[in-house]
Amino acid sequence: MSRVARVTGSVPIRPEAAVDLWSDVRRWPSFVEGFARVLEQTGEWPAQGAKVVWESGPGGRGRVTEKVTERSPRSLAARVAEERLIGVQSFSATEGEGGEGSVVELALDYELTSGSALKGIADALFVRRAVRDALGRTLRRYAVEAQEDAGLR
Repeated sequence: MSRVARVTGSVPIRPEAAVDLWSDVRRWPSFVEGFARVLEQTGEWPAQGAKVVWESGPGGRGRVTEKVTERSPRSLAARVAEERLIGVQSFSATEGEGGEGSVVELALDYELTSGSALKGIADALFVRRAVRDALGRTLRRYAVEAQEDAGLR
């Protein structure tokens, strides 16, 4: 059974620029929660089918593999696999109110890969909140980067 964690926010850049920023692997250290370094990259990221394998810092997610499954000017989706879960992470941007900036959404539709019969309870009590909180921290740091790109910092 899969679960979805989702967070939204606003950034002062147009939707296409928002997706470009999200897709820039060189900028991930400044906003992706726990990101330490890229281990391997195949294909022309973020083209469909391209893959990035990265590693988190101590106590983080470990080795994470992301493979692009969908790419458009206003969205990016990637199949994500790590030690404790698999799923699809999506990022999308739509035009903000009055044509100002963008509303962005980061979501992870995931399934736990380890654990016992109690993994559903563990997910409901601990994991889902931890995933949502991590996505929130990532999106908040991403918004700071977007402000910098817009010349507001």
